[in-house]
Amino acid sequence: MSARLARGAHSVAGQVFALQAVIVLLLITAAALALVFQARFDSQRDARNRSLAAAEAFAHAPGLPQALMSRDPTAVLQPLAEAARRASGLDFIAVMDLRGVRYTDSRPELIGKRASDISRAAAGESFTQVFKGQPSDAVRAVVPVRNADGEVIGLVGTGIEVENVSHAVEGQLPLLVGATAGGLLLGTAGAALVSRRLLHQTRGLGAAEMTRMNEHHEAVLHAVREGVLIIGNDQRLILANDEARRLLDLPQDAEERHVGELGLDPRTTELLASGRVVTDHVHLAGDRLLAVNVRPTMAYAGRPAGRVVTLRDSTELASVSGRAEVARSRLQLLYDAGVRIGSTLDVARTAEELSEVAVPRFADFVTVELLEPVLRGDEPSRGGVYTEMRRAAITGIRSDSPLQPVGDLIRFEVPTAPMAAALDAGHAVLAADLNAAMGWRAQDSQGTRVALEYGLHSLISVPLQARGVVLGMANFWRADTPEPFDGEDLSFAEELGARAAVSIDNARRFTREHAMAVTLQRSLLPRVLPDQSAVDVAYRYLPAKAGVGGDWFDVIQLPGARVALVVGDVVGHGVHAAATMGRLRTAVHNFSTLDLPPDELLGHLDELINRIDQDEAGGAGNAEGTADGNGSATGGDDAEPDGTAGRASSVTGATCLYAVYDPVSGRCRMASAGHPGPALIRPDGRVEFPEMPAGIPLGVGGMPFEAVEFDLPEGSRLVLFTDGLVEDRDRDFDTGLRLLAESLSRSGRSPDQAASDVLATMLFPVPSDDIALLIADTRRLEADRVAEWEVPVEHSAVSRVRNAGSAQLVEWGLEDIAFTAELILSELVTNAIRYGSAPVGVRLIRDRSLICEVSDGSSTSPHLRYAATTDEGGRGLFLVAQYAERWGTRYTDRGKVIWAELPLTGGAEPQPPAPPDLDALEDLAW
Repeated sequence: MSARLARGAHSVAGQVFALQAVIVLLLITAAALALVFQARFDSQRDARNRSLAAAEAFAHAPGLPQALMSRDPTAVLQPLAEAARRASGLDFIAVMDLRGVRYTDSRPELIGKRASDISRAAAGESFTQVFKGQPSDAVRAVVPVRNADGEVIGLVGTGIEVENVSHAVEGQLPLLVGATAGGLLLGTAGAALVSRRLLHQTRGLGAAEMTRMNEHHEAVLHAVREGVLIIGNDQRLILANDEARRLLDLPQDAEERHVGELGLDPRTTELLASGRVVTDHVHLAGDRLLAVNVRPTMAYAGRPAGRVVTLRDSTELASVSGRAEVARSRLQLLYDAGVRIGSTLDVARTAEELSEVAVPRFADFVTVELLEPVLRGDEPSRGGVYTEMRRAAITGIRSDSPLQPVGDLIRFEVPTAPMAAALDAGHAVLAADLNAAMGWRAQDSQGTRVALEYGLHSLISVPLQARGVVLGMANFWRADTPEPFDGEDLSFAEELGARAAVSIDNARRFTREHAMAVTLQRSLLPRVLPDQSAVDVAYRYLPAKAGVGGDWFDVIQLPGARVALVVGDVVGHGVHAAATMGRLRTAVHNFSTLDLPPDELLGHLDELINRIDQDEAGGAGNAEGTADGNGSATGGDDAEPDGTAGRASSVTGATCLYAVYDPVSGRCRMASAGHPGPALIRPDGRVEFPEMPAGIPLGVGGMPFEAVEFDLPEGSRLVLFTDGLVEDRDRDFDTGLRLLAESLSRSGRSPDQAASDVLATMLFPVPSDDIALLIADTRRLEADRVAEWEVPVEHSAVSRVRNAGSAQLVEWGLEDIAFTAELILSELVTNAIRYGSAPVGVRLIRDRSLICEVSDGSSTSPHLRYAATTDEGGRGLFLVAQYAERWGTRYTDRGKVIWAELPLTGGAEPQPPAPPDLDALEDLAW
């Protein structure tokens, strides 16, 4: 028995058991100590939490502030504090004043004495701490007591003595000791089980016996079908199994010889002697293709580190691996084609991407020809014979190819040529040897001769078809690659062409819609801005690359030499967004003729959009019901790519900024419906973004719009824009505003120059949204071009006003239109006095036309009508309409203004045979 135990102790299993037992003892001891410290820490933390909770509860108890302010706080609070202490299990609860003098305490002898270190609580901060000092060490919490005004009027201190905390930890020691002993027993038992299992598996062998067994295992290496070489650090061969000797044809005495003396070829010798780590390195050794792995070995028994080389004969697998690699590369190429082809939705660029992705991994040169309608975005014709196409792309490994350049017209006139044959058959055609392709050579004998001399020797022609329609042709050529195309290449080229054709067709359809949307958008935007004197305007509009949106701008001439500046944005892209923009722009024009304030105009526009949305939603529902009733509703081949064809789209989401500038007063009033506010450049060059109510987008409804009004000094510049100018995927709105302010801050530029500079600074390489920019330099009408009079509400004032107006016209040199102006002025003033209310005012403005304005305090507007022959009045407004170029009514906050515009030259002014008496006209009724 003793001999058996001694043998077990000296075995590998015994050594492992001893090591495991020591490790278990160390780990369990460390864990026990950690648990003790953790228990002590947890006890202190629990004492802190209990003390703080009790102090907070007592400090916020109802009536505590009143008790502190009573004549004898101790008498009131001592019983309460003792009851709370016993209930909470604390060692003490002390109520103190701000100096720390105790009103209550668990030790009556401490009442009236002062506690230390309570300044933080007196300052209003609750805290906990481990207090060391008199009367005892304790874990305590001190909390301020506040009155109704939040002032600190007292303190509450609670705590547990450290000795009691330690007792709690000591109470857990038996459990910890028991757990430690149990863990030690379990760890030792586990180590014993592992050692017993190891003893059983090693059969009680010692270290020397295990070494001998390892040597026996090494002998087994000679039986494996993989060559193994062990080379020492001195470049000498230590071990070579039989397979390695066979693969490398090693001599019998190869072991212990230097690798350079083994008679191997130089490349193999260099690989074995280099010492570099390689993995599955394909190496040609004689007529064998070997997969070589080299790994370093660790130093052992005083010997320096060497390396292990494994050799695997892969000659038979070479051809299979080569075919697998080709298949893998083709799959990767198809994946890359799916990612790279069609990334821009541009027809020409998509053709270029097809040629680029196939060179040089599949072909040496690739040419792509497309039908002319496809390049324009039109639908190509179905069926028929295709005899010519336009070259859209060419890519090759060299730039000096003999193939026709991009833009040339390529003709397919010989039916037996590979291109014509592929188009006729509808599938790819292979010409493995171009020297034998007589149809191709007959098509252009001179050009094909040059191509053959250049080295082109193999061709695959693939028709590009989508939805059964031919779009073009892709030709894959080989010149420098010696192997001709084969049948597998033909299938791959057809698959690649099919994927590219879908992308080209998508790009064609997008091009068609984009062209339609751009045409519609530009036709709906203003082509010529009106002549006016209020502002000097420059504008820019750029459609998005991804699709035309609904941004628009406008400059509308208003009565009284005023001008309206408008920018807006419709959510979405495509034809629908452009059409919606046109509807909104027309509505703004119509509402502006009513001369409404900006906020009221946006309110009417919002109401109109709500009505349009409701009508279209009802129409769409009826249309859908009809389609379901018929059993089907298909879009056909010409359905829009974005899927918007055939369904109604809501206008909700449109934004608009409407501003009205008056050059006479220099005031600008504007309102926004969810649109970014304008930039204002002061005459001194300062750039501001005036704050204004954002408003909700048009079509949401339910909320009124609010207008703001501010003075613009002469020489100010207003910049209105859409959000596409300042923000994009890679730039937020605030950053865009900062860049815009920097671009606008440079002075001394005309509006047109400033607009160009802004786009040069702000424009994105590929803008994702439309950009509309409107820059207006404000002007002020000179004071001598405006004349104003206040008119008393009496009929005799009419002639005085008429005479004053006539004198002003003479001063302006407008004698040619004096008669017409006096007639209109008399009629308007007479109407204001007779039917209006005070105050009545007259203003003449000499702008590009003569503007006569008569204001009064009434909101009643006159209407044009025909007077009967027996009527005594009713012809005054008719005369105004006949003689004035334009006339109308504008409502103000305190009444209305009736205005009329006359050209500055008399022109074909009516010359009545007997001029009427203007005084008599004053008696005509409207």
